[in-house]
Amino acid sequence: MKYKIAVASENGVVTGHFGHCEAFHIFDAEAGQIIKTEIVPNPGHRPGFLPNFLNDMGVNVIISGGMGGGAVEIFNEKGIEVIVGAEGNSQEVAEMYLKGMLKSTGSVCNHDHEH
Repeated sequence: MKYKIAVASENGVVTGHFGHCEAFHIFDAEAGQIIKTEIVPNPGHRPGFLPNFLNDMGVNVIISGGMGGGAVEIFNEKGIEVIVGAEGNSQEVAEMYLKGMLKSTGSVCNHDHEH
């Protein structure tokens, strides 16, 4: 099974808020091993934009500390697995996911953002 895992990161560590992360660490994995790593700067937080941006890149798993409900819904519509409540080093978290050791805690942020 091939995976393209995006981890919302800040200085190589999983960030608490998906939309405001510094960058996405993108890990291409095959047969349970990471075969390619790429760092993509966050192109900017706009409602509904980032899930589509990551989907267009071929991401099929997103890992973050927390995420708003709107983003979760868009990822779900696109068939992208959402893991929230993760902490620690971005690559270690992606490796834990590949080993089946990372489960979503469901910590969805319920912010009332003013737009």
